[in-house]
Amino acid sequence: MKSIENNIRDYQLKLKRAIDEISSQDIENLSNSLYESWKNNNKIYICGNGGSAGNANHIVNDLIYGAGISNKKGLNAESLSANPSVLTCLANDIGYENIYSEQIKVKAKKNDLLIVLSGSGNSSNILNAIHEAKKRGVRIFSIVGFDGGECKKICENHIHFKINDMQISEDMQLIIFHICMKWLSKKKIDK
Repeated sequence: MKSIENNIRDYQLKLKRAIDEISSQDIENLSNSLYESWKNNNKIYICGNGGSAGNANHIVNDLIYGAGISNKKGLNAESLSANPSVLTCLANDIGYENIYSEQIKVKAKKNDLLIVLSGSGNSSNILNAIHEAKKRGVRIFSIVGFDGGECKKICENHIHFKINDMQISEDMQLIIFHICMKWLSKKKIDK
């Protein structure tokens, strides 16, 4: 059995490799997309499954409050993963694969921003949300791990971590958005 030290070292190496491979241009593109949404008062929707759903909730908190600390207000953001009544109703009535696309259909407007978080990039509910967002003229950004899956293929804007580890992929989602939040917190919005 591996000792905990070996597990720690292995995790550190994987995380460091993923961080070292981050494209600063991709982070800048995401940061600018968030800033444009903020400046134009467009809504930002974020969703994911499992740990990525938890990250969506965390990231929305950072965008609403953390990014806006030095401004009059934060970003207009919502986690589509946050309401268990809505999620379970939609899953029961129209299928789990539609829990996000239905919310996009009801809520999203042209030029809003959808950010999808996915380890594999292949979850049907995430892919359906992307397709629905495209129909509505919603801008889309995907954050994916592993080989990027279908999300990487169908999203023009994406950040891809070439790591075959779900936990590292989920860690990277938060790292990316913490970088964005710190940058946004230094920007000024006069609305």
